[in-house]
Amino acid sequence: MTRLFVLLGAASGLIGVAAGAFGAHALRDRLSAQMLAVYETGVRYQLIHALALLAAAWAAERWPGSAAPAAGWLFLTGTLLFSGSLYALSLSSLRWPGAITPLGGLGFLAGWACLFWAALRG
Repeated sequence: MTRLFVLLGAASGLIGVAAGAFGAHALRDRLSAQMLAVYETGVRYQLIHALALLAAAWAAERWPGSAAPAAGWLFLTGTLLFSGSLYALSLSSLRWPGAITPLGGLGFLAGWACLFWAALRG
């Protein structure tokens, strides 16, 4: 599980940096300021939660149990739903992905709560 979360965190970080560079260079003249800000929010949260996946890997190694792995899966799910929906919202004319974004936010919150629980119980 530790290796998987490190791999996922590293991949998410790599994709987040690439997405940020793409946004800064290729999208600046193609998106409105509002949609560029939406895109950048997706990148920021993806990068933060790439590090959170690494923290979940470390916590799973340090404090065995189900809370730290649950945190990792919730961080991954949150990234896919939150950042993914913001990318879709900003890069397309679709508006329905905005309804998915709060579910990703709930995934992030639940992941942090699980990481807190893992540390508390560890």
